[in-house]
Amino acid sequence: MLIKHFVLNGADTIIAKAINDVMVLFGITENKINCRQEDGASTWLPADTVLVKSKIDSQEPIQVNTEFIYRLDDGSMKCLKQVNHVTSECEPPVSAYKRLTKLNTLAAMCQITGQDPGPWGILHGVRPTKLVHRLLDQGLSQNDSKAMISNQYAVAGTKAKLVTDIAIRQRLFFALNRSAPKAVSIYVGIPFCPSRCLYCSFPAYVLPNDDRIDVFLTALRKDIEAACNLIRRYNLTVENIYIGGGTPTSLSNKHFKGLLSSVSDHFITSSTREFTVEAGRPDSINEEKIDTMRAYNVSRVSINPQSMQQKTLNLIGRNHTVEDIINTFGKIRQSGIPLINMDVIAGLPGEDVQDVADTMAQIKALNPDNLTVHTLAVKKGSILKTEIAHYLKPTSLQGENIQHMLDIAEQYACQMNMHPYYLYRQKYMMGNLENVGYAKAGAECRYNVQIMEERQTIIGIGPAAATKAVNVSNWRLKSCYNAKDLLSYIHNVDVYTGRRDQLLAALFARNEEEY
Repeated sequence: MLIKHFVLNGADTIIAKAINDVMVLFGITENKINCRQEDGASTWLPADTVLVKSKIDSQEPIQVNTEFIYRLDDGSMKCLKQVNHVTSECEPPVSAYKRLTKLNTLAAMCQITGQDPGPWGILHGVRPTKLVHRLLDQGLSQNDSKAMISNQYAVAGTKAKLVTDIAIRQRLFFALNRSAPKAVSIYVGIPFCPSRCLYCSFPAYVLPNDDRIDVFLTALRKDIEAACNLIRRYNLTVENIYIGGGTPTSLSNKHFKGLLSSVSDHFITSSTREFTVEAGRPDSINEEKIDTMRAYNVSRVSINPQSMQQKTLNLIGRNHTVEDIINTFGKIRQSGIPLINMDVIAGLPGEDVQDVADTMAQIKALNPDNLTVHTLAVKKGSILKTEIAHYLKPTSLQGENIQHMLDIAEQYACQMNMHPYYLYRQKYMMGNLENVGYAKAGAECRYNVQIMEERQTIIGIGPAAATKAVNVSNWRLKSCYNAKDLLSYIHNVDVYTGRRDQLLAALFARNEEEY
């Protein structure tokens, strides 16, 4: 049945958001029709609209009754009722009310529309593994955590197992966090690329001329120096460094060397365990830049072909060939840089399951140490979003097809002796699926784990970078953000470094009870 809109019989903002979170999974937006009494529904409710009523029927245990009124194809009205009750005494009442309303809405809308919105149920947000970690912190076993994720959030068993297994593996990386509360990671964002990809919505810019780059790097050096002063002031230890973007290697040889020199001089010590550089575009890398990365002890490089199909590279705006990817990979491997990551995207325009299988076969032949498998997200601000009808046929949006692609990628990752070690989700992902990072044993990217699970302080440098101050005694988090707009960042870099100073002072300079 086709439903395009929903209407709420009530003005409870908490429930309105809960219901909306589920409705968007079905591609349904709220209609602005004024809500009327149920007994008048048959006289005004459009055929493509469902009226939703949700209320608490009993307080202990909390029981939520949600009603859905809609018009059938023959013009008659139908009322569908869903009832759910809380199963955990530890769950706060407001949280339980929202969760049960979402469960009711999901079950009803699956029945009304005949659609399956994906395997993640009502669990939304970027970091589903954080929920598992909270359950494990409470003393639940791995099996009990998996069962709770599945039962309380309607998550498919395969995804509940995936996210729980990843969380268990990540716990090894958190073992030292509490014993080393002053260990931090550094992120440096370089917002430039050789060209803009079809699907990209990141705050990145096509590489400008050298004069503008000089202005940007002057501001960035102020940011780096301010961060270095914080590290010295509070006697912090830099464990991981990640230079991302954008494409940092799109800088000229001179500017790239200056960047790595500045980062190395200010942050790297004998305690630094990982130094990653995003070199995502093969057309941005040459032998001199590879030599520079080796000279400054870069330990991990990320090459992101996204696809090994030339037709796809041409379509998405990549100015390089499949052969360029293979040659660049070989040069970096021969340079002696220890770890190489590769990224691919499932669901790219024009690709089918066979294309993904061929891409994975070529990547297996290269044998990288890490592999990140993304699901295409049709994001606001991307060329793909504004011209989606031109690039994506309706059949390509089917979640089952994308899941098949992810399954193929997982099979190849297993063949390369890799295991999943981090996972995150995004808005507007095709099939409402996920992104998964795979790694060989001992080759996991520590920064990826820490930034995703938010259990280590991250100092963000550059446009759009976030600083996240984590209190390791209770895992509470506070954040501040630099401007996404390049000129705003350059003109106000002192403002952003000042906010970062205050944020970290609250964590490291005061008593933790005041944090």
